[in-house]
Amino acid sequence: MKISANTLPLVLAAVLGVAACSKEAPPSDATAPIIIRFGHAAPLTGPQAHLGKDNENGARLAMEDANAANLTFGGRAVKFELLSEDDQSDPRQGNLVAQKFVDAKVNAVIGHLNSGTTIPASRLYSNAGIPQVSPSATNPTYTDQGFKTAFRVMANDVQQGKVLGGYAVNNLQAKTIAVIDDKTAYGEGLATEFKKAAVAAGATVVAEEHTDDKSVDFKSILTTIKGKQPDLIFFGGMDPQAAPMARQIKQLGVPAKFMLGDGGCNADFMKNAADASEGIYCSLPGVPLARMAGGAKFSERYQARFKANIQSYAPYAYDAAMVLIDAAKRAQSGEPARILAELPKTDYNGVTAHILFDAKGDLKDGVISMYVGKNGAWEPLETINTAIP
Repeated sequence: MKISANTLPLVLAAVLGVAACSKEAPPSDATAPIIIRFGHAAPLTGPQAHLGKDNENGARLAMEDANAANLTFGGRAVKFELLSEDDQSDPRQGNLVAQKFVDAKVNAVIGHLNSGTTIPASRLYSNAGIPQVSPSATNPTYTDQGFKTAFRVMANDVQQGKVLGGYAVNNLQAKTIAVIDDKTAYGEGLATEFKKAAVAAGATVVAEEHTDDKSVDFKSILTTIKGKQPDLIFFGGMDPQAAPMARQIKQLGVPAKFMLGDGGCNADFMKNAADASEGIYCSLPGVPLARMAGGAKFSERYQARFKANIQSYAPYAYDAAMVLIDAAKRAQSGEPARILAELPKTDYNGVTAHILFDAKGDLKDGVISMYVGKNGAWEPLETINTAIP
């Protein structure tokens, strides 16, 4: 049969119409899964990458658990996605990452790891109305700024410094103390709180020294301190500096006890400090992993999933993500504003603790645990309850 030029457009239209009807129609917005994206920020390269990856793994495990639960909001399936970025533990890079999250319109942020990146980034999240839960930033400034978007799931440095300073004087009988910090928001902030508590308990600070978070040679500082003959040296900083510092204290024959905060209280410090770790004291917010309600099971699952041991903060990163997921479940929405409305009402039994927030976004009823290096591992000593003054 011949088709004339006049009838050709009609035939083509009919054929195209049949072809279109034979294809499956794309899902409408009403049936498509709700995608909820959480940003995660931590140092994933450089000297602190082992800590950053630990946090990322904890957050990722929470997202996988949430997806395995097959949640629905209003009858629609929900899928959680993790967007993880490397902030290099650098405040400028942290702000670039924060802006990237804002531009990507993430629903919430887990992080950052360090106080020095968390604090400046928190302003960008506040301006954008994006909820932020840090698993490990302990400097009090983070929540003292008054941002309604800022929360954390571990005790802060006012609490930690108070316990460390009191323990140094009352338990370790330190009458003279030397203080070193790495000039970061975390290290300097914790050292300041430690010093205040130690002095209040009756100690005298005989030396104050500063380094940075890139140095590994502390012999000059330690030689000066050795001449002051302190009973105890306190270092506010992270394990990439704390481990070589411990080795050099031993090499120089400095007889003082050595004490660290949570930044050095991890598995990599033990590995890198080697036999110099023996008899060193440190603290971690929260109870020891083995005493956490879900600690043993979490540790087993973490090792099975990532073929690695927990460094420090992975359980807290897991809880930070789960607190956000729980808020989204209660809101039946991934919208940042609706998650934010639920976060202050949090009443969540996490791996690390029963999580409730105070008016500033700090963890209520935080505790601090003390440890001592013994036979290549951190041995728990005691857990001390403390309240923010």
